[in-house]
Amino acid sequence: MKLMKRKKSNKSPVLSAKKKRELIHSYKVNPIEFYISEETAIYGKKKLFTRYYDNPEHSVRLLKGDCVEILNQARENSVDMIFADPPYCLSNGGITCHAGKMVSVNKGKWDKSKGIEENHKFTLEWLKACQRVLKPNGTIWVSGTTHIIYLVGFAMQELGYKILNDIIWYKRNAPPNLSCRYFTHSTEIVLWAAKNEKSKHYFDYKLMKKMNNGKQMRNVWEISAPPAEEKKFGKHPTQKPVELLKRIIQASTKEGDLVLDPFCGSSTTGVAAVLLNRKYVGIELEEEYLQLSKKRLEEAIENKVTNLPD
Repeated sequence: MKLMKRKKSNKSPVLSAKKKRELIHSYKVNPIEFYISEETAIYGKKKLFTRYYDNPEHSVRLLKGDCVEILNQARENSVDMIFADPPYCLSNGGITCHAGKMVSVNKGKWDKSKGIEENHKFTLEWLKACQRVLKPNGTIWVSGTTHIIYLVGFAMQELGYKILNDIIWYKRNAPPNLSCRYFTHSTEIVLWAAKNEKSKHYFDYKLMKKMNNGKQMRNVWEISAPPAEEKKFGKHPTQKPVELLKRIIQASTKEGDLVLDPFCGSSTTGVAAVLLNRKYVGIELEEEYLQLSKKRLEEAIENKVTNLPD
């Protein structure tokens, strides 16, 4: 009897849920354990992000895309610490002082308020996405002015975060208040929270005490705004000083830990992470700030390599 040859099917095989998960996470070993599902690319849908900059040798990565979408596709329980500097929602036609001149407070479309309800909805979304990727004992730091920080604190409590501290960052060189109708704004609040009530967060108490001349470090930190040297490649309107991020990272992580910034801007978080031998993943939507981030990270890596002992 003549055997009939089986025709090859042009249809793609149907994958089980288990096989999909294996396919999604079948990556080569990488020092950054922050893998992102490529399922959207596999099934022909729009890709969620692009890998804008990747330096595996120094464990540094920049992703271009929406942080909520990216974090919801990333591996759970993979990040040791998050620093988030979300939109302040204050770009609504006000004025401020810069270099002694009156200028608009508007920072861009990304910083405009959409109303209290929409702002709160967005805050819940990104905080929930961050909570998902934090390790069980991981922590998150969120910086903000009065325009947004109270929404952040309320949303954290709704989601079950454990708020550990509120840090008052006092800016020695804050600009004056031109309207003369308010006290001069010279502080920002940074909330520090653990993933949940069960978290056993890491805190380098001894190092913080040593940095504070042998006394317990308090929650008021006097640190100047970023100097000109940190803005030589360009500047971000809410750029933070490297000194602030170095203290935050040293207080709550160990060498080799993974630090994530979902609104990375000019990547001050990344620069501090590189200098302190931490891994870094930054997420940003704006091309202008990704270019700035790349330049700053490359310089930080070069300086680190140059200063390594022979």
